[in-house]
Amino acid sequence: MLLNRKSYLYQMIKSELTWIVGDDYVQSDDAEKLGHSIDYYWVPEVWHDRGQKLTGPDFIVHPKTAEEVSKILQVANTHKIPVTPWGGGAGSQGGALPIYGGIALDTKRMNKVLNIDPISMTVTAETGIIAQHLEWEVNKAGFSTMHFPASIACSTLGGFIAHRGTGVLSTKYGKIEDMITSMEVVTPTGDIINTLPVPRHASGPDLAQLFLGSEGTLGVVTKATMKIHPIPESRKFHAFLFSNMHDGLEAGAKIMTSRLNPSVIRLYDNPETAKLIKRVLGIDRVGSYLVFGFDGPEEVVDIQLEKACEICSEHGIEDLGTESGQVWWDNRYKFYYPPYMFQLPQAFGTLDTVADFSHIEAVYHAMHDAVKEQYPKAAYIGHFSHWYDWGCMLYARFIIEQPPQDPEEAVALYNRIWDAAIRAAISNGGVINEHHGVGLKLGRMMRDLYGPAFKVLEGIKKTLDPNNIMNPGKLGFSGY
Repeated sequence: MLLNRKSYLYQMIKSELTWIVGDDYVQSDDAEKLGHSIDYYWVPEVWHDRGQKLTGPDFIVHPKTAEEVSKILQVANTHKIPVTPWGGGAGSQGGALPIYGGIALDTKRMNKVLNIDPISMTVTAETGIIAQHLEWEVNKAGFSTMHFPASIACSTLGGFIAHRGTGVLSTKYGKIEDMITSMEVVTPTGDIINTLPVPRHASGPDLAQLFLGSEGTLGVVTKATMKIHPIPESRKFHAFLFSNMHDGLEAGAKIMTSRLNPSVIRLYDNPETAKLIKRVLGIDRVGSYLVFGFDGPEEVVDIQLEKACEICSEHGIEDLGTESGQVWWDNRYKFYYPPYMFQLPQAFGTLDTVADFSHIEAVYHAMHDAVKEQYPKAAYIGHFSHWYDWGCMLYARFIIEQPPQDPEEAVALYNRIWDAAIRAAISNGGVINEHHGVGLKLGRMMRDLYGPAFKVLEGIKKTLDPNNIMNPGKLGFSGY
């Protein structure tokens, strides 16, 4: 629903929003609309690059409190206009794009750390806070969130909650859904509710898990309490080279199933080792690069590291040592920024999925074959970056150096590659996505993944959001 700026209705809605948050916090100028119409999803980037008109919001509203969010949603329900929550705008799935206009609800004024509890080891913060700012505040008290995603400097706590985001140390400390203990949520009809104060109980279903990963379609998370951790005495890394990815996967799985509790494992396939590991880390090797790390008391870390090295020595062709592992940690964010990250005019996508150890290698090869056989001009590389005691996540990418210049042709090609790769993952035991979310990009596959169970999600959506105002068209839910 794009409103006519010259209409009386437009002016009335703007006045109502201004009464709630003040004149300075309702924006409708073209520059702000453009800024809230592009995230890190490749499609709007190429659309803008090729001179196409983007769909922006009618209003950008900056609430300060949950009460203001509640009033904004009540206005939206009255006029039946869509609301799209906006955090840092760094998502890669189009989840924050206001594709039907309406209100972009920018949360970054809700950015306070409200309480640090050193007894329960938690921090409570408003969800518009940038993750790095939250980490710095917790550090001042002698703790860490241990949530270190590549977008830590530009993404909000609420953004990570919205799509079940994760950080570099997730193998030990968990994804965001493992870190959150309770939340304050404004429902689509404007009610302010709180989930139970603890994450483990037998008091019925866990409402927190309902809103985690809901991508703004079921409400707006305005406050969250999450775990914090002591800053470890020691953190050490080690790297090995394997002749092939299969042996590296076996070693990584054995480290996990041996319950050695690493904080991180990353395994790069042979093509990514030859390209990115060489380029970013300066390690020029042929094979599959594996790095792992442990943290905690130094004497414990040393034992864990020794045991993991014994496992890798069974199949590794070269022990690259602690220095190579430390180089990876010191440069861990470089992979995601220029000049190392892919960027226009290239077409690229991160095909991340997750599967158990019995299926993850088949998922890798199925996705590889789907991309390479149908689209031979596309490169395919991947690494396994978030590990569990039952399986691991595949962070695969496709890259096309020279996509079609025509934006419609380019987007059509882009979507066909995604369809082929993700459906191959689903057919072989994987899922749509592991931690970037579904958004607009992958919503069309939700019914393929869930089957008849998707009706349950639709029922929840309809009950909580009877007017379908909250981020319509995302997660596979109907448009506005």
